[in-house]
Amino acid sequence: MLRGLLLLFFVLSLAGCTTTAQRTIDAEQSQVQLRSIQTRAFDTTDRKKMLRTVISTLQDLEFVIDRADLSLGSVTASKFTRHTLLKMTVTVRPRGETQLLVRANAQFGLRAVDNPESYQDFFTVLEKSMFLTAHQVD
Repeated sequence: MLRGLLLLFFVLSLAGCTTTAQRTIDAEQSQVQLRSIQTRAFDTTDRKKMLRTVISTLQDLEFVIDRADLSLGSVTASKFTRHTLLKMTVTVRPRGETQLLVRANAQFGLRAVDNPESYQDFFTVLEKSMFLTAHQVD
């Protein structure tokens, strides 16, 4: 009887580990998916111009710039929507010798934004701004 209980306990504890491990793997995969949604590569090395374009894009989207740091390559902005604060932090860093990697991270209230459309909308406007800046259109 005792041996049967020990075997049952061992089997149940292994099942619990599998569930916990699977949750950890799922959480890591969802973080990787979110990061891929939040990130775009641009064929330029002009970090300063990219940061200026990011600032302009955020302002075009009615954000107020809270903080911009050229040396860190980051811009933080916010705006109120439906009585809740939407914060966006955008970082720009080199990727290889010919590209910059731009990552946007949005937070709605206290919750991270994981909606792919929100990031796609931001990057669509940013890409248009980059095009206009490259062709010196005001």
